[in-house]
This record gives sequence, C-alpha cells and structure tokens, in this order.
Amino acid sequence: MNHEIILESDLEEPFPYADLLETCICAALEQEGVTVGCEVDVLITDDAGIHEINREQRGVDRPTDVLSFPMFQLEPGVPPTPETAETDPATGLLPLGDMVISYQRAQSQAEEYGHSVRRELGYLAVHSVLHLLGYDHMDGDDGPMKRQMRAREEDIMNALGIPRE
Repeated sequence: MNHEIILESDLEEPFPYADLLETCICAALEQEGVTVGCEVDVLITDDAGIHEINREQRGVDRPTDVLSFPMFQLEPGVPPTPETAETDPATGLLPLGDMVISYQRAQSQAEEYGHSVRRELGYLAVHSVLHLLGYDHMDGDDGPMKRQMRAREEDIMNALGIPRE
C-alpha cells in the first residue's frame, strides 16, 4: 500500500529515527487491514513542545509522550477501505490524522522501562496509529477497550520484530 508519512521535527538536533517511524506506521496500517493509501502527519518535538500542544488542543497542562489527532471517527477493527474512505481528490490519499511525539519523553521512558529508544518510538508510533484508526484505552486499567488496544499494539510490534525487551 502506498502511504505518505510526512515527518517534521522542531528539534535542534537531527532526528535519527525517521525511517523507523515510517516503517512502524505503515506496518500498523497494514496489520490493521487498511486497504486505502493514507497520509499521516508526524511532528517530533520535545517535552515543552508537546506540553504546549497538549494544553492548547486538549486543555491538559502537562507534557505527555504522544498525542493523536484523528481526522475521522473510525471504529476499532473496522479499517477504512477504498469504498468507504473520504480521500483527498488531489492526492487520492485518506488524510488519516496527525501525531505528535516527544522525543525527549521517548528517551526517558525507554530508560525507565529498560528498553531501547527504538522500541519506545516504534511503540508510540503504533499506539498513535491505532488511535487514528479509532482505538481507545480510556476505559480504565482493565477495561475491554484498553485490553483490545494493548493486544493490537503487541501483535503489531511483534510482527515488526520489535517485541518487549
């Protein structure tokens, strides 16, 4: 499938994981059965940058690791298809949505969880794609939506060859 991943960074230093994010985003879309080309916009920032976006867009006055802004309200496990997708006439792609990742937070969480920055960034990208596809985890620590989303995340990460370390 031909997807367009538009990656921007507002970091002062070069971001070394652009290829990883593109691979993880495309793999997540494939694993979810998306059969229409999608456009996903990704911003790599730091804790201060994501804090500002979180405050402005969600009214939450703190930094976080990843934010997802879906363009459509999709149902988890029901991927958009060429027949159902509202594609952009100019590109033929479905503008799936935007994700914002704090590279600074990914680095600190990788250390905290005892795995690589590569694993953490891949996980955050997959997590965000699932949000763009309608998945949610806000039903509590043991809620069925959270269990469904976590299972899909692990399945996709394992398929990518990036399991828990």
